[in-house]
Amino acid sequence: MTLSSPLLLVAGLLVTAALAWAAVVSARRRRAALAAAGVVLSGGRRTSFGAGLGTGLTIAGVAVLAIATAGPTAMVPVPRTAGTVILAIDVSNSMGADDVAPNRLAAAQRAARAFVEAQPDSVDIGVVAFERGALTTARPDPDHAKALKAIDRLKISGGTSLGAAIAVSLTAISGKQVTIGKDGDIPDIGYWPSATIVLFSDGQNQGRDLEKATEIAQTAGVQVHTVGVGTTAGATVKVDGYHLQTSLDEETLTQIARATGGEYHPASDAARLDGIADSIDLRLTVSDEPLPLAGGLIWLAIALLTAGAALTVLRSGRVI
Repeated sequence: MTLSSPLLLVAGLLVTAALAWAAVVSARRRRAALAAAGVVLSGGRRTSFGAGLGTGLTIAGVAVLAIATAGPTAMVPVPRTAGTVILAIDVSNSMGADDVAPNRLAAAQRAARAFVEAQPDSVDIGVVAFERGALTTARPDPDHAKALKAIDRLKISGGTSLGAAIAVSLTAISGKQVTIGKDGDIPDIGYWPSATIVLFSDGQNQGRDLEKATEIAQTAGVQVHTVGVGTTAGATVKVDGYHLQTSLDEETLTQIARATGGEYHPASDAARLDGIADSIDLRLTVSDEPLPLAGGLIWLAIALLTAGAALTVLRSGRVI
């Protein structure tokens, strides 16, 4: 427990000690005077105890009030959602398919916005757009308005590289450039157990670095939750004058999530996408938060003072 004004506590306790001393001296003088006058109190010790209890409660109330005026604060562990979340959103040509209305990208954008709006200020949110490559369009920030604007700016273009999406997301989380070399070494970007990547995609992957990128995320303690946007039946999209069939690859997205300790969230229609914010559980951290105690102590002091005054009046007919 900490005190904002320790000197007030010292002063208050000195006043309390003075009151206790005065009460003891007064009681002794009263008993001596009554004895000298030959007066014997009816009830004996019981009467003396009742009067003393009232005085004791009153003095205890003053002591508690002295502690309250010093501004005591206790640090209590509070679990809360915190950390960094990167929303990695697929903007490849296949996200133009309309098997999820109005199309996959628009549906993913709506779900991503709902996710951002559901998060507390203690969560830093960034946005990564990816196709064959990946680009951080909003760095992790507690100002969620930046993430919302980045989501709204997304446009469809290019192919898909899930590996690039994870690598650039890890770069945004750690602040260290994550590159996947041919030597197979895992870059040391530190350990980030409070960081999460939420990847919105249909799973159609054309890159070759997915396995290595997933391994880097796993080593860094970063969970990847994947959100499957589309249907297994699929739809046809027109790219450069060609009509291409595209469908949701749930197996790839599930493998990514399982390898990193995350979960795969199927979202085959707009209604399920709208509920993504509630289905993705971010990890809880426990932090010490200050809890002011003055309010509760003041109420306790009032109760003690009231009880002490009431007992004193009932026993002696006057206040202390």
